[in-house]
Amino acid sequence: MKEYKLSFGTIIILEEDLAEVIINEGVVMNEVMVDLYHDFLLSYLKAPFSLIINKKNSYSYTFEAQKTIANLKQIHLMAVVVGSAGALMSTETLIQMNEEQDWNIKLFNKRGEALEWVENHYQPVT
Repeated sequence: MKEYKLSFGTIIILEEDLAEVIINEGVVMNEVMVDLYHDFLLSYLKAPFSLIINKKNSYSYTFEAQKTIANLKQIHLMAVVVGSAGALMSTETLIQMNEEQDWNIKLFNKRGEALEWVENHYQPVT
């Protein structure tokens, strides 16, 4: 397990094809940050990869970032840990905005549940 601090948050590599993403408190994710985030995922993970998005902090997105944040074809699935009603609402809105992308995504209240779901839907990297 390796932890990387980026300007907008922390990405923890749990497996060669699994990472946990924690965005810092108060960050407004913009297109430049999304590009850096995508570049990091593509450089450090083996595709197809899965993500645990841990929304333990409060943050937001610009409109442009909302449309591109999870639109990498290399993402197998995303488990989002929402710890508050605000995190739940913002995540549901983000999913609705991108419904044509047909994300493989599920929301959880606890990190352990999210990790279990990801492990149960594991597809070996070929």
